[in-house]
Amino acid sequence: MKKILIGLLFSISSTIAGAEMVSKSFWGSKAIGGYDTVSYHSERARAEHSATLGNKTYVVKYLAANWYFASQQSADKFQQNPGKYKPTFNGFCANALSLGEGLVPTNGKIWEFFGDQLHLFYAEAGRQRWLKGDWKSYRKVADKAWINLKNG
Repeated sequence: MKKILIGLLFSISSTIAGAEMVSKSFWGSKAIGGYDTVSYHSERARAEHSATLGNKTYVVKYLAANWYFASQQSADKFQQNPGKYKPTFNGFCANALSLGEGLVPTNGKIWEFFGDQLHLFYAEAGRQRWLKGDWKSYRKVADKAWINLKNG
């Protein structure tokens, strides 16, 4: 219940601001826990299943959130093509959306690529559900929920 209320708070504040919703910290509007969203796409990150924290020196404002990057090169890549690098559902938990739990924020630590797209999860159990189950079906349900939430 607490996760859902937090998600609703993020949803309401994003809607009031007139911006597309992004999973971000309440204080400072730091997207996806401050992790460098470009770094997930590197061969090293995928092989080691590791993510890189961004640096406050390299911040890009996008969708009313502050996206942190480990280098100017990563920030530049993101600015040139944010759609390629931002996580699906703008960083909200893919599993929660697929279960009808609404917008549950993530911190960028639990992630996986499905269909060449970055998905973030609130908990490891959600990631495991997608890895062991029919992620394509889960994704379809999550896509519908995301559209409904975005359209209010």
